[in-house]
Amino acid sequence: MSTETVNTNLQDAQLRAGIDRSLRHPVMFFLVSGAAWLVVSIVLGIISSAKMHAPEFMDGCSWFTYGRTQAAHLNALIYGWGFQAAFGVIIWIMSRLSRQECKAAGIILTAGHVWNLGVMAGVIGIIAGYGTGMPWMEFPSFAWPVLLLSYFAIITWSMVQFKVRPEGHVYISQWYLLAAMIWFPWVFLTANLLLHVFPGHPVMANGINAWYKSSLIFLFFTPVALSAAFYLTPKVTGRPIYSYSLARLGFWSLAIIMPWAGMQKLAGAPIPFFMPYLGAAATILFFVPAIAAVFNILRTASADMEIVNNSPSLRFTMAGVFGLLVMAVAAVFLNLPGSTLKLTQFSLSGYGFEILAIYAFFSFVMFGAIYFIVPRVTRREWISRRLIKMHFFFSIYGIITVAIVAIFGGWMQGIGQEKFYQPWESAALRAYPYVWAMTITWCFILFSNLFFFLHLIFMWMGLGRRSIHPTLLISAHGHSPHGEEGDIDNAGTVSAH
Repeated sequence: MSTETVNTNLQDAQLRAGIDRSLRHPVMFFLVSGAAWLVVSIVLGIISSAKMHAPEFMDGCSWFTYGRTQAAHLNALIYGWGFQAAFGVIIWIMSRLSRQECKAAGIILTAGHVWNLGVMAGVIGIIAGYGTGMPWMEFPSFAWPVLLLSYFAIITWSMVQFKVRPEGHVYISQWYLLAAMIWFPWVFLTANLLLHVFPGHPVMANGINAWYKSSLIFLFFTPVALSAAFYLTPKVTGRPIYSYSLARLGFWSLAIIMPWAGMQKLAGAPIPFFMPYLGAAATILFFVPAIAAVFNILRTASADMEIVNNSPSLRFTMAGVFGLLVMAVAAVFLNLPGSTLKLTQFSLSGYGFEILAIYAFFSFVMFGAIYFIVPRVTRREWISRRLIKMHFFFSIYGIITVAIVAIFGGWMQGIGQEKFYQPWESAALRAYPYVWAMTITWCFILFSNLFFFLHLIFMWMGLGRRSIHPTLLISAHGHSPHGEEGDIDNAGTVSAH
């Protein structure tokens, strides 16, 4: 190896170390705060699930009725965990790929505290009975401007970093990140202005709310997760993305199709007849960008299965990619007009699809990114391989059970709802055993995420051990996979090079 190559590698390593050092506090703040909110969300989910089969549970306190705890559970999961995990991953990946140190860590940290205060006020407002009653928008109306302003303060600097990056290739990960960063304020501002500032007819308010839910899933959480997956897979394996053309197909089909989804939730409502069918068709067509991304990522990872088996980052990421595949199949199955849509529209199945999207797909990819990022920003090794394995297996078995039980139980519930000549109680009883299973499974997921949260806290405190092999990647043959040990910035590199 020439002296020039050695010097270049040394400079690259120093640049990466400087980027990680500049991002340590904001990234760790978002990840630890998000993990704490994830625990809170799961606790609320256990309470709301228990209320479905044991209504007398905690019935002495009005703050813990089913309507309030279920809404608080989902909003804590979305805004407390989901967005903060996304913020940590976005600012780190964009800095790495733009090769720019963070110059505004203090501003980002301050905005992160404001975001957490907004989420806390919103969750307390829901539990206290001041929620709006609009799914995924239940926070009292004072919360949304706070969240929007703090969002801009957090994300603006990543856009600036992209603008001043060295000229050259724009990675597929950056495509997805930029799209998510631009799409979210458009969706969030549009929905909140039309519902809180310029309210119109209640029927169309429901339509806007349904579009907002769909857009958060498909136009924010999905591109952020795909960006992380497209970054981590080539990074860890040391191989370029399988197909640049396929990556472009997946990106543009997502951008063109998915803004039309959402209105299928208003099937049968007094709105123009074509709108629910257009929304159902768009949701079904999510299968196209999902399959393009899944095939591309799996072909990249399959080149070295030993690394996949030994890397915590890739293990979680691949589980999330399979979650995306299941989510795409569920999007087709649950939205077939004239058959399954009418059975699942007002049942547990909608909740099952949301959990598939936010946890089985998005959260698993975020876990993979966290297991990759944290040792680099803290300069410490993860403390326990056993805790990581326990987190993985409890989470994957648990979330598979929750999603399948909710979707299938909702389908059975929907069959009962269609039998209008029978009491409503008979439809509710159909879902009874599934709800019991869901409550038990959430308890196992809570157990695993408590240890995940404590693991993150210990890493932020610097209690991890120093190691030349970050992220516990020691294979059965005693060597560390080159993709992470060398930390080569080939993430998102595509076959067009």
